[in-house]
Amino acid sequence: MPVSIHHIPRLLGLDHTLALMRDPYEFISRHCRSFGWDVFEMRLLLRRTLCMTGADAAKVFYDPTRFKRAGAAPLRLQESLLGVGGVQSLDGVEHTHRKQMFLSLMSSERLQELASIMTRTLRTGAERWSTLDRIVLYDELHAVLTRSVCEWAGVPLPEEDVTKRAQQLCAMFDRAGAVGPPHWWSRHARNRAERWMAEIIESIRAGRIDSSQHSAAHQIASYRDGQGQPLDAKTAAVELLNVLRPTVALSVYIVFLVHALHMHPEYKRRLETQDGHLAQAFVQEVRRFYPFFPAVPAIVRESFEWKGMPFTEGTRVLLDLHGVNHDPRVWKEPKLFMPDRFLSWQENAYTLVPQGGGDHLRNHRCAGEWLTIALMKAALEFFVTGVSYQLPEQDLGIDRTRLPALPRSRLILSDVRLL
Repeated sequence: MPVSIHHIPRLLGLDHTLALMRDPYEFISRHCRSFGWDVFEMRLLLRRTLCMTGADAAKVFYDPTRFKRAGAAPLRLQESLLGVGGVQSLDGVEHTHRKQMFLSLMSSERLQELASIMTRTLRTGAERWSTLDRIVLYDELHAVLTRSVCEWAGVPLPEEDVTKRAQQLCAMFDRAGAVGPPHWWSRHARNRAERWMAEIIESIRAGRIDSSQHSAAHQIASYRDGQGQPLDAKTAAVELLNVLRPTVALSVYIVFLVHALHMHPEYKRRLETQDGHLAQAFVQEVRRFYPFFPAVPAIVRESFEWKGMPFTEGTRVLLDLHGVNHDPRVWKEPKLFMPDRFLSWQENAYTLVPQGGGDHLRNHRCAGEWLTIALMKAALEFFVTGVSYQLPEQDLGIDRTRLPALPRSRLILSDVRLL
C-alpha cells in the first residue's frame, strides 16, 4: 500500500508560467526529479496546476473516469492552436462518437493515398529546389504539406492561394505558444482559416463543391452527432482544420527526420538496403527522441488519491509527454538516438506518447497518429532514396525554448537533385 504524504510537493513562487515557457520540454521532469516524486504543484497563468510524469502517470491521466478535457486548455491555445468546440475538448459519449469520424479517415488505403500524394508533391517541390542555391526545408514543407492534405481532404486550393493558406495553417501551430504580436498573428490566422473552412463546409452542403464521399471535407460536412444533428458551420470548420493543421505541422517531424539522417549517417546506409522494419523503427525513434508536444492538460473529474497524494476535483493537471518519452525507468539511455530499440519493442500505450497515450477511440490519443507514421515513412523513403542533397554549414542545434522546437537553422539544404 502506498504511504500517504497528505500533500503534493509544491514549487515556491507566485506563478511559474514564464519559467515553463523558458524550458517547456524539461521543466516538469526536472522538477519531478528534484522532488523525488512523479507529481508536483505549480501555478500556471495564476491557476493551481499539478504536473505529472512517467508511464504510471500517463496511465492514470488517460483514465476517463478520473480526468476530463472540457475546460482544460487555456483559452489562448483554443483561440490559436486548437479552436473552440473541437474534438480535443469533448468527453464521454460525445467524444467517442466524434472521434470515430476521424478514425474512419485512417484506413490503410486512405493513408497510402495521402502518402502517395505527398511523395508526388515532394518530387515536384524538389524539382524547383534543384534550381536554387539553397532552401530552408522547414519553410518549403509547409506548402508541400498544404497542397497534399488539401487534395486528399477534398478541399479546393487554387495555386494562387497556396502560400497564403500554408502561412495560415503554419501560424496556428508555429506561433500559438508565443506571446505578443506573434500570438496575435496566430489567432488572426485561425480566424481567417476558420472562415475559409466554413465556406468549404457550406459549399459542400449546398452542392456547390462535389467532394468525394470518402474525403475528410465530405465526412465532416455530413457528420451527425448522437442526436442526429449536423455540426454548425463554425465547429465543422474547426474539425476540418483538425485534419489540415496537424498534417502541415508534420513539417516539424520531417525536418527532424532529415536532421537525424544527417547526425546518424550510418542509418541512412542501412535504410538504403534493409526492409521496412528499420524504417518503422527509425520513425518511431524520431517521434520518441525529438521534442514535439511538451505536455497536455486535463481536469480532475472527481477527487481521488494517487500514490498517496490527493487529486482534487476541478484541478488542472499537465502530463509531461516529453518526459515520459525520455524516462530512464523505461528507456535505456533515453538521451541517445537509437532506432534499433524499436526493432524489438513491445508496444505500450503509456510509454511512447508523443501524440498522447491510451486507446485511440476511448482516450484522447491523437486520431492522426497513424497518419503521422505513414507520412513520416514516406518522407523518410524520399530523403533516403529519392533525392540527394547537402547540408551546408549551419546551426543544427535544437532550439528547445520555442514551440515547436526546431533546429536553429530550420534545416538548410543545398545541391538538391532528384534521383
